[in-house]
Amino acid sequence: MSEQWKSICSVDDIPVLGARVVTRSAKPDVAIFRNSENKVFALLDKCPHKGGPLSQGIVFGEKVACPLHNWNIELPTGCAVSPDEGCTQKFALKIDNGQVFLDADELKNLALDPVSA
Repeated sequence: MSEQWKSICSVDDIPVLGARVVTRSAKPDVAIFRNSENKVFALLDKCPHKGGPLSQGIVFGEKVACPLHNWNIELPTGCAVSPDEGCTQKFALKIDNGQVFLDADELKNLALDPVSA
């Protein structure tokens, strides 16, 4: 894992049971999720099924339901819950002093600023 980290937002900037989108010049974007326990996860904002925007899905526990076809995606792994199959890319993140950081190498094509979902 890279030692270079990019500050994205504060944990409080991510809605509880929601997401914030990090816009990149290379699509798709990255979605940062926050669950009811204030755990934070980062996944490619693309369902492995039909490419739906996971950032617009419903967060529950450590999963998000894709808004298109209701596939459940595990936030820690990016993988669909059985019987569905497939995974979306997960991104390394760390939290320091309430700030969310993503691995800069994974975000080489990061646009200027994140925008809310």
